[in-house]
Amino acid sequence: MLLAGPFWAEENNPQNFYVPTPFNCLVKDNEIQHQMFFDGENWKVWEDNQPTIPPDDKYQKGTWVAINDWEKLQNSRPKELPKVQTNPWKFLPHLHPRLQEKQRRVATDADETQGSLFLENAVQLHPDARLIYLSNTKIDEGWYRFGGEGHLVNLSCKKLNNSGKDLFNQPLKKSFALIVPAVWGSNRHSYRSPECDPTVNKLGWPENQINSLLTQRPQPFRYRLGKRKTDDKPISEPFQTQALTTENEQNPQNSGLLSRGRYAIPAGTVYVLQNPLEKTWYQWDKSWFPQEGYYSLKRWGCGLALPLDNAIIS
Repeated sequence: MLLAGPFWAEENNPQNFYVPTPFNCLVKDNEIQHQMFFDGENWKVWEDNQPTIPPDDKYQKGTWVAINDWEKLQNSRPKELPKVQTNPWKFLPHLHPRLQEKQRRVATDADETQGSLFLENAVQLHPDARLIYLSNTKIDEGWYRFGGEGHLVNLSCKKLNNSGKDLFNQPLKKSFALIVPAVWGSNRHSYRSPECDPTVNKLGWPENQINSLLTQRPQPFRYRLGKRKTDDKPISEPFQTQALTTENEQNPQNSGLLSRGRYAIPAGTVYVLQNPLEKTWYQWDKSWFPQEGYYSLKRWGCGLALPLDNAIIS
């Protein structure tokens, strides 16, 4: 079972979900002003049908582009670049009561230095937006726990349409962009790409040396499987069982610890390789990724990528 995300979509159009905008797109006022292309030595933009140095200006970060517009990003010097969207959520600080350890009551007897209230940042999702995750396995619909403190989600599972499947089935070739943060390497070392590591006999992209890497600062990457007490009745048992029993390498009861904190290459990073990579993401070897517990990080969609043919000036 493989999962990838999170992405998001409008409630009435879940098939046209939004993915992170590649970093070779220079965005201002929610519009792509320029696209950068690698000419073998430098990144340049097209102006008046001539490659030139990118303009020195401040541009938006953290934007999203619709998956149906991805083909427009691949066209060489497209006449009309798609519009992008900003995050459909915002952070709201609010006071949260400190509860007693053994029951859901406000801890009014807390000592004076601690108090009974603390400030917490909540995330408010727009009512017309929905979080989207991709899975190669059908998931039973229903209510699921999503994080701690009793947070619940109503999950529905839909088949990806043919155009979306065709896009994800394209080989990545010489240039592509990450749409999910990537961690490659061993449990102790992180690399910028799946490299050849003779100490653990892993083979990555030794014949596909990186010509250029367009990225930003690394971001934290962490997950937790969720450990359940024996007397805690699950909200939805089928997904919990399926997620933990598809691989029988260890006892599922030993899972659930917080994974090792890592720094990941952010989504939107653009890779340009010397030689074409004739594979899609799901064909990559899971040994290229660190092993946390008894799962490879590939299981969580780490490094999911889409082709970006026009990132190279031929």
